[in-house]
Amino acid sequence: MAARRRFPRGGKITDTAVIAFVALLAFVAASWWWPWRPGRIGGLIFGTLAALLFVAAVLYGARRALRARPFGTAQRWLDVHIYGSVLGMIFVLLHIGFTLPAGVMGWLLLLLALWTTASGLGGVWLQRRIPVLLAREVSHEALYDRIPELMVNLTQEADALMTGASDAFSRTYVADIRPALSQPAPGWAWLTDLPARRTAALAPLSAARSSLAPAEVERANDLESIVRDKTDLDAQLTLQGLLRSWLVLHVPPALILIGLLAVHVAAVVWY
Repeated sequence: MAARRRFPRGGKITDTAVIAFVALLAFVAASWWWPWRPGRIGGLIFGTLAALLFVAAVLYGARRALRARPFGTAQRWLDVHIYGSVLGMIFVLLHIGFTLPAGVMGWLLLLLALWTTASGLGGVWLQRRIPVLLAREVSHEALYDRIPELMVNLTQEADALMTGASDAFSRTYVADIRPALSQPAPGWAWLTDLPARRTAALAPLSAARSSLAPAEVERANDLESIVRDKTDLDAQLTLQGLLRSWLVLHVPPALILIGLLAVHVAAVVWY
């Protein structure tokens, strides 16, 4: 399994909170003395800082091409990507003075900034939880693209194993066990309560054990191993699929945000 990323915590969270608090105090103090406007000096300062932080965050994907410059290490790049995005979102709200934006461009920028920040934080949670969950609960990691093929192989192995089984055991297998083996079974439960989902998948076999002849106990044990392998594949299909889906939900909106931000900055400078 690939090495898990070291996501920043502790001191970085405190530093980010302190910067946000100081910025909020500056906003409150400035607003006390004169009306706050995005186009005035205070609004322009926070808007510029937000734009720079979002650009630095989106450059995370190009850190290798940039040879780690200007932040040096991969961990620093990750810090800027995560905490810079959060501060950038806060600075956007300060830029507009916590008021609703005016015009289509303003709404697009605000909604995209909110979406990319929220989806980014969701991605941090997923990338911290999923590798730990897989390492703790799944015995063998599979390549995502090979999971359907491996599921077919398990079904064929189970069919061969059940050849010659008693009529009662065969009926239970065909009616209650094989359908789950032959079809992918993704679901949120693999993320929220993987052990309970595995127990549910094994329930039909557990119920059948009480009526099995002693000669079929070994066959049932082998079938249980196959079902467990299938639940591992279902879990990985869901969890790896979530990470892939998250990228689609996060990266394109972030790139659109940067494009619209460039247009917004150009319009402010030009006019």
